[in-house]
Amino acid sequence: MAASPVRSPAAGRIAPPKHHGVRPGCGSITVAAYGGRSRVTRAFAASPLRLLTPKNHGPASWIYTSTFGGGLVGGDAFDLQLDVLDGANAYVSTQSATKVYRSPSAASVTLRATIARDATLVVAPDPVICFAGSSYRQIQDFDLHPEASLVFVDCLSSGRHASGERWQFDRYESRMVVRCGGRPVVHDALLLSPDQGSVAERLGRFESLLVAIVMGPAVAAGAASVLSRIDGRPLDRRASQLVSASRLDGGCLVRIAGVSVEQTGSTLRDLLGFVPSLLGDDPWVRKW
Repeated sequence: MAASPVRSPAAGRIAPPKHHGVRPGCGSITVAAYGGRSRVTRAFAASPLRLLTPKNHGPASWIYTSTFGGGLVGGDAFDLQLDVLDGANAYVSTQSATKVYRSPSAASVTLRATIARDATLVVAPDPVICFAGSSYRQIQDFDLHPEASLVFVDCLSSGRHASGERWQFDRYESRMVVRCGGRPVVHDALLLSPDQGSVAERLGRFESLLVAIVMGPAVAAGAASVLSRIDGRPLDRRASQLVSASRLDGGCLVRIAGVSVEQTGSTLRDLLGFVPSLLGDDPWVRKW
């Protein structure tokens, strides 16, 4: 089992975390504001989960999740707790696409995040790629202070379609919950399984599904712009991409279905063009 140490910026010392009773794949991160910048004040990860916290040009803390082995196998169960404290800003992504390998048992990922007053969290991982014969389950739970802000992106690819594995996984299950001030704002669930009929036939020409949430005072203008732009889009019967937006209290929820991950990613970057200025750096300059 491997774990990253705990760093105290006040004392400047590193204290090794306690390993006793720690379940493989669990982790926790705390981000706090110090002197006009955000810093990771605690980072712990039990193998096979890895947490990377590289330096960047902006005031926000950047955090990347990764795995030993390059992907998820059956029985992997990652559970990450993220706390963004008052006035802090954090960006969370993955080092690469989340690959889910073929296995008779499911792999799972759980992210639980709390976002405090005047804090902002941007979560934008690379797409999930489920191989043929794989099963995957994810839960993403966000608890916001009424004056906190969130930008969340989740993208699913059809799989290794170049290898003939288009939507050939055994099961994909995703649940997302967002609460603001303890009040539920979003509860979104998706289940894709051949038990309900061929997934490839039901999704037709589309190779990528994406959902995004933008909400909170720090991104209110951005959310209003997204709603306005999508409301003004023409509807084409056989469009290569479908984009829709729903209003939320203090934000919006966006859904995109496209014929490629590159296409949905490009549309997302265009709609969320305000994010780089929010972070002080561009998280997508070398992505998608």
